[in-house]
Amino acid sequence: SGSGNSSLAFDTIYAEGQRRSVESLSAYARQFLDQMRKPEVESIEGLSPAIAIEQRTVSRNPRSTVGTITEILDHLRLLFARVGEPHCWLCEAPIASQTVAQMADRVLGLAAGTRVQVLAPVVRGRKGRYEKELDAFRRQGFVRVRIDGVEHELGDELRLARHAAHDIDLVIDRIAVRETARGRIVEALETALRLGEGQARLDVGPDAPPWLLSERNACPGCGVSFPELAPRLFSFNSPHGACPGCGGLGTRDELDPGRVVLRPGGPLRDAIEPWGTTRRRPRYYADLLASLALHFDVSVETPWRELPAAARHGILHGVAGEVAFCFGRAGRTERVRRPWDGVLGELARREDADGVARFRSPQPCPACAGARLRPEARAVRLGGLGLHELCGLSIAQAARFLAELTLPEPRRTIAERILREVGERLRFLLDVGLDYLTLDRPAVSLSGGEAQRIR
Repeated sequence: SGSGNSSLAFDTIYAEGQRRSVESLSAYARQFLDQMRKPEVESIEGLSPAIAIEQRTVSRNPRSTVGTITEILDHLRLLFARVGEPHCWLCEAPIASQTVAQMADRVLGLAAGTRVQVLAPVVRGRKGRYEKELDAFRRQGFVRVRIDGVEHELGDELRLARHAAHDIDLVIDRIAVRETARGRIVEALETALRLGEGQARLDVGPDAPPWLLSERNACPGCGVSFPELAPRLFSFNSPHGACPGCGGLGTRDELDPGRVVLRPGGPLRDAIEPWGTTRRRPRYYADLLASLALHFDVSVETPWRELPAAARHGILHGVAGEVAFCFGRAGRTERVRRPWDGVLGELARREDADGVARFRSPQPCPACAGARLRPEARAVRLGGLGLHELCGLSIAQAARFLAELTLPEPRRTIAERILREVGERLRFLLDVGLDYLTLDRPAVSLSGGEAQRIR
């Protein structure tokens, strides 16, 4: 320190390299750049134009991962969209094509008299006004259209925001399910599939989710159909691919028993943090705790960690049936029997109250188990692994898996350039010693050195 190594590196060598970088630009571009003074040397030979990368951590965005920072995930999303093998997320069976007759049989399996509406998904999550398209549908004889979930008459004047993403479903027919209507159902489905490029939507009632029918990607057993396999389906930063339970974060703030019981070594009477300690606890919670101790046949002086497991679970999570509670109010005793759903259940009911947030912590999303993706995306596999499973491998394991991946023609030709690009980026991470990281590692958990090497 103090010997001049930083001055030599930045004020001399880097200053000359930066000067050469700026001089290679046009005069117009140079006016927007701050250039360092020419270093006090006669000449430096063999020096390339250079830039300096500031040493700092990466984004603190909870959505950033090693895969997104390095852009490897962008290439993997494209890879899975083009050569991935979809499977049914209910029965794990490979997805096969579905005929119009099979779709009609599924519709006729509904209760007789059920009114269904056949729609053609003509636009999905794209920006534009679509004036010409809507006018063309009107001239073809169609009457109604659903735009962003709201039905309109095609004869009305429809003005769509150009810079907003829209979902447009063309209403093909409204049909009451009965065997004699098979021909009409088949005709409506064929029209919807033609206009929807192989996909149709079916509204089966106000209380039931709509059906997505596809002549390309559908499970013959369960009847579920896949949406279009596009890169956005595999992005947890897109509403088309993010898990609906957590919005693509992989975690949800849930009540944490570890924060509710901060002192497991202390007695039961002081263990429940939201209820306060003996010195500063409302009378209601003191009576509640005493009644619970009596119900589970334990003492309030017993340390929390020494209580029977059934008692700890019952106090926190509740019990089946009712519990007898004894409350002292205004000099008299009141006895009641009522259900008990636990300390966590009580806090959940007070979700908006002040102070409840401090008893929460990020927990893996129960819907996706931390995978961040919706079920359809998790069910597409490549070499037996889903995208979330591949991102859970270490860099070294992922590089080995992709290098050994064998694909039949023509999928091998499609994947060749993508695999080459991913392989080069993975090799770079291996070269800088990050073979132990995983692609789904959150950026906020990286050390400064790891973040610098990734950048």
